[in-house]
Amino acid sequence: MRRTIVAAAIIAIAVVVILGRLSGLLVDWLWFSAVGYFAVFRTIVEVKTALFLVVFVASGICFWVSGAVALRYARRQSPWHALAFPPDTQGGQALPDVVARAMSHAAWSYLIAAVALVLALLVAVSELGNWRLVLRFIGRVPYGQNDPIFGRDIGFYLFVLPAYEALAHWLFAILVLSALLAAAVYWVNGEFSFDSRPWQFSTAILVHGSVLLGLFFALKAWSYDLDRYQLLYGNNGVVVGAAYTDIHVNLPILWLLIGLTSSAALACWSNVRWQTLWLPGAAIAAFFGVVALTLVIPPLFERLYVKPSELALETPYLQHNIALTQEAYNLRDVIVRPFPVEYNLTRHALDADRGTIDNVRLWDARPLMDTYAQLQEIRTYYRFYRVNVDRYELGNSYQQVMLAAREIDPSLLPPNAQTWVNLHLLFTHGNGVVMSPVTQKTAEGLPILYESDVPPVASGGPAIDQPRLYFGVGSLPYVIARTAMPEFDYPKGSNNVYTTYNGSAGVALGSPLRRLLFAWHFGDPNILISSYLTPQSRVLFRRNIEARIRAVAPFLSLDSHPYVVVSGGRLYWVDDAYTTSRWFPYSPPAPDTDVNYLRNSVKIIVDAYNGSIAFYDVDPSDPILASYRRIFPGLFKPLSAMAAGLRKHIRYPRDLFQIQAEMYRAYHMSAPEVFYNREDLWQFPRQTSSVGGVEAASNTAMAPYYMIMRLPDEAKPAFFLMEPMVPNRRENMIAWLAAGCDASDYGKLIVYEFPKEKQIYGPFQIEARINQNTEISQQISLWNQMGSRVIRGNVLVIPVEHSILYVSPLYLRAETGQLPELKRVIAAYGDRVAMADTLRQALAALFRAAPAPAPVTPVVATAGPSAAPAPPSGNLAAEALDDYDRAIERLKAGDWSGFGAKLDALRPLLQSLSRGEPTH
Repeated sequence: MRRTIVAAAIIAIAVVVILGRLSGLLVDWLWFSAVGYFAVFRTIVEVKTALFLVVFVASGICFWVSGAVALRYARRQSPWHALAFPPDTQGGQALPDVVARAMSHAAWSYLIAAVALVLALLVAVSELGNWRLVLRFIGRVPYGQNDPIFGRDIGFYLFVLPAYEALAHWLFAILVLSALLAAAVYWVNGEFSFDSRPWQFSTAILVHGSVLLGLFFALKAWSYDLDRYQLLYGNNGVVVGAAYTDIHVNLPILWLLIGLTSSAALACWSNVRWQTLWLPGAAIAAFFGVVALTLVIPPLFERLYVKPSELALETPYLQHNIALTQEAYNLRDVIVRPFPVEYNLTRHALDADRGTIDNVRLWDARPLMDTYAQLQEIRTYYRFYRVNVDRYELGNSYQQVMLAAREIDPSLLPPNAQTWVNLHLLFTHGNGVVMSPVTQKTAEGLPILYESDVPPVASGGPAIDQPRLYFGVGSLPYVIARTAMPEFDYPKGSNNVYTTYNGSAGVALGSPLRRLLFAWHFGDPNILISSYLTPQSRVLFRRNIEARIRAVAPFLSLDSHPYVVVSGGRLYWVDDAYTTSRWFPYSPPAPDTDVNYLRNSVKIIVDAYNGSIAFYDVDPSDPILASYRRIFPGLFKPLSAMAAGLRKHIRYPRDLFQIQAEMYRAYHMSAPEVFYNREDLWQFPRQTSSVGGVEAASNTAMAPYYMIMRLPDEAKPAFFLMEPMVPNRRENMIAWLAAGCDASDYGKLIVYEFPKEKQIYGPFQIEARINQNTEISQQISLWNQMGSRVIRGNVLVIPVEHSILYVSPLYLRAETGQLPELKRVIAAYGDRVAMADTLRQALAALFRAAPAPAPVTPVVATAGPSAAPAPPSGNLAAEALDDYDRAIERLKAGDWSGFGAKLDALRPLLQSLSRGEPTH
């Protein structure tokens, strides 16, 4: 009875597992068909199935042959067999003899076949993870460049070598498990003994073991042959890749080991005839003896010969390391330009570069996210997950904006409202975006909203005709659309507005069998029994865009910063995908990864309403992407096929740029002797954090940021991603790196290097200068004493002409509130620092000789007598009008102190105008 119960339980578990696998396969089949990528699904399934079957069958045959051979020859009595396992002291017999005699030959055969099948199944399942290697091997293409040591095309390292290494590991696993299975059969049948001295082995074990040991040495010979290429991934602390010792010592040693293991394999196989322990024993001893020498000779050679003349000997290999690392991270075409850093910037020059100045980002993502949440989440079940930076043509202006998608999060509903109907039928989608310019603010210090409210209202931003977001970046559950239950669309006063989904996303649930399938798949019987479902109902799942993309293209690596775009009245998600490898020779891995090759090869567009996914080829020269194009024809479209409105919003991905900048810190040094001494090593500037006026120095590196700016000697502003650089262990700025984001300059990397003989303030030094400014410090202390919390924004480096401006926002938040307000802008140039209500006022103060008279008016500080006076301010009349308008705003708001402060700010401007100072 007990055996029957156990057997039934095992069968039930097996049925559940099989049904789960089959249901998942059927659901994927339907989903891929719905999104239009069934061919991709079929190809991946075919490759996985073929890999599983090949590994399963080959492994099973090897295990069965090894076990069957052991069983066949173990049954032949050896002369010393009776001595192997003598009767125990109680007069009984040892376990192996009891088991061996209790089982018939047929039973043993069935048992060995069953064990072989189980082992083969385990091995096949473990090898399924290598299906991507198989794909790349099948679709391999030449790289077009050879490695400098062995002269092989680099495509061999990207596509072939990883597959060979995986094959070698699989063969070693088969060999070890085959040996263990044979040893178990021999042991149960009493074919060897460790009780006597010397140890006793039957003839069958000697023959079988010699064959397996010979196979082991043959595999080791091939493995050592592959290890020659592994030298190109070494790291001796000076060179990443094959160095002098690797080529002149380790490579000859590998050839010696190849010859030794090949000879050992032949010796072991010859022992099939001689049937002695001495031949395999001698082979093993020789092998381990040489291996021991390999652990001693290279370090001695490195220490005694290479180290005394390291730079001279390693120079050629350093050149390989530098050149191939630049190739692997796409740094070979970085444009290097000088940036002389002049201190003759005038207001006239600023007015001429309005495209840069009018797009300086004053809103940091963290305080703006809090502000958006307080002003525009509207209801508790809406949520902003991230704030993105982009640019739009608005009217006649090319503007940088910040925006966030208003997504639905049903988990934020009250606990008693989290019913199945609410979670899966009613609250199905988000609604609209919030958009604001990066520089402007209201008189109260809040963002000016170009897009706001539900349904969305455009006040200077692009019109949105279809604002609903069924797909986003949140953890969205499955929903069922087109049911008898209307979907919640948006709140309107004390009532709600409802809608019905009219898009093409989802899988139809028309038949009872499909409802049963999805009820099983999601573990939710409501799908099967709910009366709200109709023949037109569709289930939408995989609504997180990253999960959606990974399901279609699991062989791509995704950027962690997808962003929402408004184009043609609709909402889209844009993400970047990379092709990666850890097999590029002479290239170090990127920080915190094992990847040493990286290309931004694909732009991905996901329709926020329909969920459609489109992949666009950004880098047709990438060989890894070329291999995927061969395997998945039709998956990747040319970038020119992307809609023009969307193409205006592509931007260079931050993750890629961060890695490239990290590698460029050292690999901008092309001269081997400079690289060897790390004479010109760069690092990212440090940044500080401040809440409540308390500065906390942080080891956090300054992150790259997007900005619209006009490069020196260029006619028009453009959208760039940039990162300042400072020398290693110093804070002064040495260069800045930028990547073009607009379609015309996409991916173009430019580095502007500062003169090394000049001291250029870095962001951390500017932070220190701001902190040392008594007027600014007093104002911050006053705010903190009045029950507010001061939040210091990041310092931004702004190149203008051949000069550098620094801008940092300052936010105020009530001590118990969550609504940060942009209250001041701090600007710095040369030795001067100014703080004012707006960027325009701060720059006016910065470039005006006289300091402002009141704390709420622009504050100017100089470093001392060496500070050169700034030229008179231009456009004074416009500044006076601006102060007048803001004074009236304060008066209407009942802010009498603010009104008085603005009147005080007007006085010096009017005095300057009365003296007839020039305007520009």
